[in-house]
Amino acid sequence: MNARTTAVALAMLCSSVATHAVAQDAIRDSVVHITVSRRPPNLQQPWGKMPAQEASGTGFVIEGRRILTNCHVVQYANQIYVQPHRSADKLAAKLVAIAPTIDLAVLELDDATFFDARPPLPMSEGLPSIKGQVNVYGYPLGGQQMSVTEGIISRVEFAAYQYQALGLRVQIDAALNPGNSGGPAVSDGHVVGVAFSTVQSAENIGYVIPCDEIRMFLADVADGKYDGKPQVFDVLQTVENDALRAKLGLPKGTGGLMVTRPAQPSDTYPLRADDVITQLGESVIDADGQVKVSDDLQVSFQYLVPKLAQGGKLPITRFRAGKSESVELPVSSAQPQLIPYLNGGYPRYFIHGPLVFSSATKEMVFLGGAARLRQQMSGGVTPLMSRFGDPPAFEGEELVVVPSPLFVHPITKGYSHPTGCVVTHVNATPVKNLVHLVEMLRDSKDEYFEFRFDHQAAETIVFRRAELAAATEEILTDNGIRKQYSDDLRGVWERN
Repeated sequence: MNARTTAVALAMLCSSVATHAVAQDAIRDSVVHITVSRRPPNLQQPWGKMPAQEASGTGFVIEGRRILTNCHVVQYANQIYVQPHRSADKLAAKLVAIAPTIDLAVLELDDATFFDARPPLPMSEGLPSIKGQVNVYGYPLGGQQMSVTEGIISRVEFAAYQYQALGLRVQIDAALNPGNSGGPAVSDGHVVGVAFSTVQSAENIGYVIPCDEIRMFLADVADGKYDGKPQVFDVLQTVENDALRAKLGLPKGTGGLMVTRPAQPSDTYPLRADDVITQLGESVIDADGQVKVSDDLQVSFQYLVPKLAQGGKLPITRFRAGKSESVELPVSSAQPQLIPYLNGGYPRYFIHGPLVFSSATKEMVFLGGAARLRQQMSGGVTPLMSRFGDPPAFEGEELVVVPSPLFVHPITKGYSHPTGCVVTHVNATPVKNLVHLVEMLRDSKDEYFEFRFDHQAAETIVFRRAELAAATEEILTDNGIRKQYSDDLRGVWERN
């Protein structure tokens, strides 16, 4: 190679490096550091919130002069600030859309001039390529400046997110750490997803929410609220076993998923036990429940449900008794649950005398931390566990729980704490839900209130009705509790 050729090659290399540096600078300018102060719920003291917690994460500019980040970065935040790259300014932001299930959120700024010099990052079309190079931008712990880590895209799969939601996720081997959440993963100058989680027990396994999911989220929240993606809630199993296939009469080469328990027991519901769903629209389901998305990618059939469902109806092909038939399957984004998730809300509660009542939530069961609750769970006799995944047995059914120890007061003499117990009866009347319990306490003219609980070791607690009412205001004052009930119960309690 002569001197002229070497000089040209060196110039080209320098030009390429300079172009790459300019492109990276453009990306950095649209990535922001997010700091929040948040007050999550106090599950054992539902009348209050946990002390303020400081947290941080990452976000980036998207179309519409908005910032995209993770839900878990800003959930329960009462103050949100956005700090631009290479700036000490912290700009006040407000939350305008949030989806706990898919872990995404959108922010807007009070000062919209911020976006004049910070354009939205372009998002990729389609799904990212396996083995493609990816850079993740963010503000992980360990420094103040923006961090850029590099890796490859190693897997695209359909998996569980939060609150029983399902969606595509992308696995990468770029290093992700606390603070990276909400940052863009960029490949070939385009965002391919949002960093949102890691596997803490493994090295360099991180997960990204792909643009496919981001677009569905943004389209959903265009009307100001998040409805969620429709899903199929029937209990299904694969049809790989030869004996099972023979019993069903499935032709050779036919795949699909067999219904073991329909989502609805109604006679008008289009599926029943032993039916096989063989297609969604024109897409064939294989014997492992997968559908082909591209030449090198197959994912769970659930991936296609939100793409094909229209007006709450999903076109499917059903195989039953040797015949295939096209039908429409009702689908929804969620099913009623006896023990629901808080899903970003705060627990409902009612205080009467030394007792605190709350409607059971999944967060309470998992995270409440009460010693009595753990004892009950280990015993396996509480409906908090035995009915954990059940639908309500009747419209409006809830489990009403005592989440806290009895408040200190003379009328509690001799009683043990019913912490974590489900209230089953008040004066021999079965408790239907929290509103029903409040109504019974409001309307009863009996001299005594008798409370019974689900656990065999729990005592029956009896108070004089008048003493219980009189103790309430004393207890609220002594403990600095502002409100006897959550806002939704005010009208119930004060109703004449």
